[in-house]
Amino acid sequence: MFPPFPQEEAFEYCKQTADQIKNDQYKVLRITQESAERPQTGFMIGSLVCTDPAGEKVVLKTISGIANKLEKTSLCPASDKSIYVDPIVSNDEIHKAYEANDREIHRLTAIIQQGKDTEEGTIKELKNIRTNLCTESLLAIHKLYRFHCADGSVKTIDQIREERGRTQLTQTGTGECCAPKLLNYAFSHNLHPVSMAETYVTLSDLNSQLKGAVSLTLCPPCDSRCGVLLPSMLGIEILYRDEHICVVNKQSGVLSVPGRLPENKDSIVLRFLRLFPYAIEQCAAHRLDQETSGIMVLVYTKDALRNLSRQFELKTVKKEYEALIDGILPKLGIPEEGQNELYFRVDLDNRPHQIWDTVYGKKAVTRWKILRVEKYTAPDGTTRNVTRVLFMPQTGRTHQLRLCAADSHGFGVPIIGDSLYGTRQPGEKLKLHARYIKFQHPVTGEEMEFYSEPQF
Repeated sequence: MFPPFPQEEAFEYCKQTADQIKNDQYKVLRITQESAERPQTGFMIGSLVCTDPAGEKVVLKTISGIANKLEKTSLCPASDKSIYVDPIVSNDEIHKAYEANDREIHRLTAIIQQGKDTEEGTIKELKNIRTNLCTESLLAIHKLYRFHCADGSVKTIDQIREERGRTQLTQTGTGECCAPKLLNYAFSHNLHPVSMAETYVTLSDLNSQLKGAVSLTLCPPCDSRCGVLLPSMLGIEILYRDEHICVVNKQSGVLSVPGRLPENKDSIVLRFLRLFPYAIEQCAAHRLDQETSGIMVLVYTKDALRNLSRQFELKTVKKEYEALIDGILPKLGIPEEGQNELYFRVDLDNRPHQIWDTVYGKKAVTRWKILRVEKYTAPDGTTRNVTRVLFMPQTGRTHQLRLCAADSHGFGVPIIGDSLYGTRQPGEKLKLHARYIKFQHPVTGEEMEFYSEPQF
């Protein structure tokens, strides 16, 4: 995943830590027994630079996993005020969670490795039993973790998986990478992240007798573990960020900008400004409907906003949306691809619902392409045929694509999960995703392209 914060300042502290280890100002303590099959060759060093409520700098550091920890020695200078962050869950707690099934898992593994069916069952059956035991152990470990988030909430791994729409269990070790440990500490101690970096260092470099700084490899947060946790901890999933713009993957159900009522303040903009308070207040270059998921562009400066707004006005920004339409469009005579022009305005008696009006309505132009007909499984377990459609809007009107699908002047068939123009089952989300955008960078002029795979 893309690094959520600038890395430069924190990277310097990672280098400082590596040099301190080499110079015996820190020692690396082994907490767990080293595996004979997989001897350790190196580890990750992470650093998070924060500010406290008084505006003072606080430097956090940690190393990945639970196998090792850092400890200051008498050689460490008194000027080093950095705070070492321990694992979120201790090695003893994790060991106890594993203990219930560990002996049986190893026993089954030994039998399976012999490659012969036994009275206990076939190799396939024994593998299934072992898999179930491993799953039980992993779930027991997941229950130990609590992650403090930017909005003040505390979430479990299962809550994060549900929030992120992840059906598969996360990998072993989720929560012990540097980034979630550092952010968990920061958010639980009312610290504001400014710069974060994760680096890899080899033991051979640390143990080398050669003089000079230790060589570090700068690494982004991993997709398999941090890519699950960090978007929920931060409140937004960052696809790209520099000093001028930030591209995020908006989740369905979250407003793009704050609403007028207090209960509608939570939004992508509010979450973005919580992380980056130095950005301008009107930081959304464009908006997505609350129920629509996908790519959204935010800015840090007025100049960047002005430039991007102009690109949207000139219609030079290219966008694509993917949707599941609740029916078989080819059977309704809808061609494989085409373009329509619709005229809508807001229903003054039923906001934000839009109604057809060729006199006062604004023209909405949409190109579409049918991708395929496929099976859809609803939350209640029923299945039906639906049509996956690619939308390429040429204008940016309110509810344009939802109306292109649902209105009788369009397809006459709503997008699945559309609570305004169709029906939505409990637990169902609108199947409309902003999957692609292309624009010119507002400062460098470079062509920027981003793609986000829909989660349906």
